[in-house]
Amino acid sequence: MSLDASANSAPERAPLPLGLVVAGGFVGLWVLVALFAPWIAPYDPNAVDIVHALQAPSAEHWFGTDQVGRDVFSRVLFGAQIDLLMCLAGVLPPLIIGTTVGLVSGYYGGFIDTVLMRLYDLTAAFPFFVLVLAIVGVLGPGLLNFFIALAFVAWITYARLVRAEVMAVRGSEYVQAAKCLGFSDRVTLFRHVLPNAFGPVIAYAVSDAVLVMLAGASFGFLGMGAQPPLAEWGVMIADGTRFLRQAWWICTFPGLAAISLGLGLIFLGDGLTHLSRQRAAA
Repeated sequence: MSLDASANSAPERAPLPLGLVVAGGFVGLWVLVALFAPWIAPYDPNAVDIVHALQAPSAEHWFGTDQVGRDVFSRVLFGAQIDLLMCLAGVLPPLIIGTTVGLVSGYYGGFIDTVLMRLYDLTAAFPFFVLVLAIVGVLGPGLLNFFIALAFVAWITYARLVRAEVMAVRGSEYVQAAKCLGFSDRVTLFRHVLPNAFGPVIAYAVSDAVLVMLAGASFGFLGMGAQPPLAEWGVMIADGTRFLRQAWWICTFPGLAAISLGLGLIFLGDGLTHLSRQRAAA
C-alpha cells in the first residue's frame, strides 16, 4: 500500500507539446538531409552541363536544371549543409561569448555590468542588418567574414538575456545555500546559476537561428555572403531571379527549402520557449 501511495503521489512529468515534437522532427529531418546529401543527391551539385541547361522539372531532374545545367535538386540538398552550418556558426560564437559575459555581469554587477549596458545601448542604436552589412563591407564578402560580423554584433543580445536571467536567480535559496556551504563562485555559477537560467537562452538561440539563416540567404543574394558556385539557397535564389520568367524552378525550390526550414526553427523555438515557461512556473 505504501508503495502504491508513493507511486500515486509522485509527480508526473508533463508530456512534450505536440508542436514541439513535430517541429523538432522536421528540423531533424533537414539535418539528416544535410548529413546524407552526398549519398542522396543524384548528381554533383557543381557539375556543369550546358547541353541540359534550363530544363524543366522532370523524372531525370526532379527540380529541373539551372542556367548552366546543374541539377537544382542536388544543389538544394547540398545547400542544406551550408544553411545549417550558417545557423550553427552564426549562433554558437555569440551564444558562448554572450553567455559568459552575461553570467559574470549579472552575478557580480558593478563596472562590468555598466560597460555591458553601454555596449548594448550603442549596438542597439544601429539596425542589426545595417551594422552587419557595414562590417562585412569592410572585411570583404564571404561566409567567414559574415560569421565574424555576426559574432561581433549578436553577442550583446545573448549577454543581456543571460544577465536578466542570472539576476532573477542569483538571490534564490539554492544559490544562497551554495554560498553558505563554501562553494566557489565558479562552481556556484556553472553548477547552480547557469543551468537554471539557460532554458530561455536556448529557446532564443533556436529562434535566432532563423534570423541567421535568413540573414545568410540575404547576404548571399546580395553577393556578400556565400560565393558562387557554392550551393547556398540565397545564392541560388539570386541566380534564379534572372531567369524567373523562363525557368521559375531555379529560385522557387531553394526558396521553399529556406521557408520550410525557417518555419521549423520558428515553431521549435516557440515550443522550447513555452516549455521553459511551464517548467519555470512549476
